[in-house]
Amino acid sequence: MPAKPAPIKKSAKKAAAKEEKPAEPVPETVPAEALPVPETVPAEAGPVEAPAEEAVAEPAPAEEAPAPEAAPSTNAPAEAAPAEGAPVEEPPKPPTPPPPAVPSSAPQNLSVDDVNDTSVTLKWRSPENIGSGLDGYIVEYCKEGSSEWAANTELTTSNRFVISGLTTGDLLNIRVVAMNAGGRSEPVILPQPVPVREIMDRPKIRMPRALRSRHVKHVGEQINLVIPFCGKPKPVISWTKDGQPLDTKKINIRNSDKDSILFIRKAERDDSGSYEMTVKIDSFEDKATLIIQIVDLPGPPTSVKLVDSWGFNAALEWTSPKDNGNTEITGYTIQKADKKTGDWFTVLEHFHRLNATITDLVMGNVYTFRVFAENKVGKSETAAVTKDAAHIQKTVPAEVVVPCPVGIVYKPPEYKEHDFSEAPKFTALLNDRAATVGYNTKLLCAVRGSPKPKIEWLKNQMLIGDDPKYRQINNQGVCSLEIRKPSSFDGGVYTCRAKNSLGEATVACRLEVKQVTIQEEKDRK
Repeated sequence: MPAKPAPIKKSAKKAAAKEEKPAEPVPETVPAEALPVPETVPAEAGPVEAPAEEAVAEPAPAEEAPAPEAAPSTNAPAEAAPAEGAPVEEPPKPPTPPPPAVPSSAPQNLSVDDVNDTSVTLKWRSPENIGSGLDGYIVEYCKEGSSEWAANTELTTSNRFVISGLTTGDLLNIRVVAMNAGGRSEPVILPQPVPVREIMDRPKIRMPRALRSRHVKHVGEQINLVIPFCGKPKPVISWTKDGQPLDTKKINIRNSDKDSILFIRKAERDDSGSYEMTVKIDSFEDKATLIIQIVDLPGPPTSVKLVDSWGFNAALEWTSPKDNGNTEITGYTIQKADKKTGDWFTVLEHFHRLNATITDLVMGNVYTFRVFAENKVGKSETAAVTKDAAHIQKTVPAEVVVPCPVGIVYKPPEYKEHDFSEAPKFTALLNDRAATVGYNTKLLCAVRGSPKPKIEWLKNQMLIGDDPKYRQINNQGVCSLEIRKPSSFDGGVYTCRAKNSLGEATVACRLEVKQVTIQEEKDRK
């Protein structure tokens, strides 16, 4: 085979080039091709046994390299270098065993969705923890008093199942189990046996619209709530308050075939809460929640104090009441009292903030203040009163007075008082009118004057005076004379006369009272 000696010659040339460099001495070793097979090989060339066998098998190319004997020896360590750094292969590790299978938790919220005389329909929710997966469910049932459980032959993956082929009148205990690779889960069981029978009408509460929101009553009022329902056969009605049974000493429940009545003779604050009504027929039920709130007057503010007083003003602060009457506080009422009289006067009403500034106080007086709390029921019965009194000084502090420059004196202008005196003058005159017998009529005019003029009415130049047939009104200069149910004798000239110290004025009109006549025509044939 003449093709393999070529790399040997090339490596010999490279080795000769390396010998020329003084910095890299080449060890004197015997060429691998020239050694016989049984002779011992140096430690460095130990891993290179394959090239030596190839050199023995083909001796002819070795005669072509007689020049440097050490040239083949340099190739041997170079080929042995990778063999020394090769990593040692580790034996393969055994595979990790899979974790053991874990069953799931029990299904949730098992309930009866429908029932008739031959079947029962169930529904439930998936388990909270499915463990090693979820393959399906097994539905098991047995008759009341029996220990033999029957189950579906195949796993069901749905959360709904119909047990069919039942006998009317049986009582069934039912449970559901979840299945996976870990086995059976804990069962979920219906709390009560299910009777197999036809339900004519499912229970349903018909809550009135007015009771669907919060029902508010005052303390001491009577509560009488009627809540209708339907269901056949007659459902079983139960009531709870905040999840607890009702106190029958205070709350009366009256049930009939169509409605349930919640009656409280005298409401108290403790009667507030969430009431739940339940109507149930076998395993079917309906619930409704009714929230009742009993409210009362609030308590007074916790404290009120006088923060500061200056000039004719006083600043107050107070805190919210501890008892809000079981409803929100809508505002506050602030009152003041002078120490001299002790009478209380309202300064602010329906005030929403917790601080206020009282103004326009009288100079030289001493004031005490009190605050009431308000809610939707009303104002608190008592009030919080300030411990300190506000003293309003008689002299205004110097910082309030604005100083004027020296040498300038302000003289206010003098104005001549206007004289508003005026003789009476009619601004709206009387108009002639026509009235009907038996129907009230009214005469109107308007007058001005200062001092206020005196108004007199005359009929045919005769003073009417206080005749009860006539009603005379003078309001802000508008004069009216009402004639009640006039007759034909009340027609004539009516005059309104206004006079004061500066003169008088008159205005007149004619009133005609007409008689209504009805002509009756009879057809004679």
